[in-house]
Amino acid sequence: MGQFEGKIGVDEGDIEERFVRSSGPGGQNVNKVATAVQLRFDVRNSRSLSEGVRERLLRLAGKRVTGDGVLVIEASRFRTRERNRQDARDRLAQWLEKAAAPVKPRRKTGPTAGSKERRLADKQMRSEAKRVRRPVSPSED
Repeated sequence: MGQFEGKIGVDEGDIEERFVRSSGPGGQNVNKVATAVQLRFDVRNSRSLSEGVRERLLRLAGKRVTGDGVLVIEASRFRTRERNRQDARDRLAQWLEKAAAPVKPRRKTGPTAGSKERRLADKQMRSEAKRVRRPVSPSED
């Protein structure tokens, strides 16, 4: 069981790492050595996450999650396999930490004084424009 940031323990069986060839720096080495890491974390079937954390993680990760509920993180910033592997795991830890944070409830607020003033000014301008468009009634002198 891997420990991420001391908060959430993740079962190593839920994580799959695949090493692929990376684009970017590396010279001739880039064509020969698979240094980029594709980390796949099975969010939907992970038993180490509570239901709330699982749902928040799926929502937060968005397009990074496949249709099967697998979070895919690709790391290729560094030239070595070990640093890219650690980078991918660190990013997974950040996602888990963000998803584990409790959702702050929204407090209802009223309209600000400025927004009230702007609304009333707009209403006055609309009223004036419509008043000017009215036909002139003949007045008796």
